[in-house]
Amino acid sequence: MTDPIADYLNRLRNAILAGHKVVEIPASNLKKNMTKILFDKGYILNYIFMEEGPQGTIKIALKYHPETKQPAIHALERVSTPGLRKYISVEEMPRVLNGLGISILSTSKGVMTDKEAKSLNVGGEVLCYVY
Repeated sequence: MTDPIADYLNRLRNAILAGHKVVEIPASNLKKNMTKILFDKGYILNYIFMEEGPQGTIKIALKYHPETKQPAIHALERVSTPGLRKYISVEEMPRVLNGLGISILSTSKGVMTDKEAKSLNVGGEVLCYVY
């Protein structure tokens, strides 16, 4: 697998489009941090890290609106790819959906959202947009 982050986003996207309640994804430290961010920002219902096999898995419970059954995640967009990395400074920080969405960045201080990176005054690689 050449792009594990794109695989992570595609598995989430496919599970949402199929209407699944739970999705299992192979684990890594970067994926665990991205999952924690999605949970903290309210895009997923819950998650659990399972230590089985050589790397383990992440079980993610997806979040839907109780009446309309619309998913909390409307779009997942991969920005930086292995062939073309996108790095930004604090001044160039993107605003996703005019502040309603989040962008997930990999910085020198760890994986965080655009707002956290702006408050810590650090830039980094833009991994994806979520809204």
